[in-house]
Amino acid sequence: MRIKSLGTWLIFVLVFTLSLVLLFQKKTALSKETDPEEDIIIPEDRYAIFAVDIPTELDFAGEPVPLDQQDIWESLDREILVNTYWQSQTLLYIKRANRYFPTIEKILKKNNIPDDFKYLAVAESGLMNVVSPSQAAGFWQLLEGTAKDYDLETNDEVDERYHLEKATEAACKFLQDSYDKYGNWTLAAASYNAGRRGMDRQMKRQNETDYYDLLLNEETARYVYRILAYKLILSDPAKFGFYLGEKDLYPPVPFYEVTVDGKVNDFSEFANRYDINYKLLKWMNPWLRDTVLNNQNNTSYYLKIPRQGFFDPARVNNEIIGD
Repeated sequence: MRIKSLGTWLIFVLVFTLSLVLLFQKKTALSKETDPEEDIIIPEDRYAIFAVDIPTELDFAGEPVPLDQQDIWESLDREILVNTYWQSQTLLYIKRANRYFPTIEKILKKNNIPDDFKYLAVAESGLMNVVSPSQAAGFWQLLEGTAKDYDLETNDEVDERYHLEKATEAACKFLQDSYDKYGNWTLAAASYNAGRRGMDRQMKRQNETDYYDLLLNEETARYVYRILAYKLILSDPAKFGFYLGEKDLYPPVPFYEVTVDGKVNDFSEFANRYDINYKLLKWMNPWLRDTVLNNQNNTSYYLKIPRQGFFDPARVNNEIIGD
């Protein structure tokens, strides 16, 4: 009995000693992890979320962002965090930008609009032909009245708000008009969201002429910072934890154009003539809004036809990386 009791006692002492050692180690690790004077230690088996680095200097279209002001810094921080950790959405933006930015950049440059405005299209639509609750449509989210003001055709058969090249031209004209009014690209961007009358009303009410000094509605107040966040993330994805190879990006679709200057009775039959289906025809030409085209004015339209073999499965399988 005495030997058995002694053995039990020894086991108890060993377990107690080991527990103290483990507790001490755990406390030491925790103190290192939370001590502001030490580097953060993240165990390998723990999921970690990190804050993002905010640049000390930043500009929009060559105009400096006053990041030395706390409210400005926090507004940018919010948008970068939201878009860094909404990973699936931002991944899609990066993929689509590879397809559509070259077209948008070319038109912006031709119209002397700063290149940073390509990120405005991301903020507006995520580079998709979406429709808003207010019925703004296309990559640039143009309202029907605005589209007509800038010479876009909008009717039941043709809606050029969905025509990337023509809608980008219209957006450039709007932005140039806003810049001519305000003499400032940042206010031009904000007016794209709030409208020029909306911006004028707030500037007069608050006696301010700087976007960063204006108290605006939630959407417009976040708008320029969201554009800036896209600029930072899409121009250097790896810095924010997004790693994509060439194979992961959506490539531009090679196409040729055919001219239509008369009536089309059935676009499905039209598509078959070019060895594609109706869906592909509409994917390449989303501005065609019906199954027919009456074209009473005999307008000349240019339809994009994807070239045969434009999708190569080998590209996805890593056998082709870039062309």
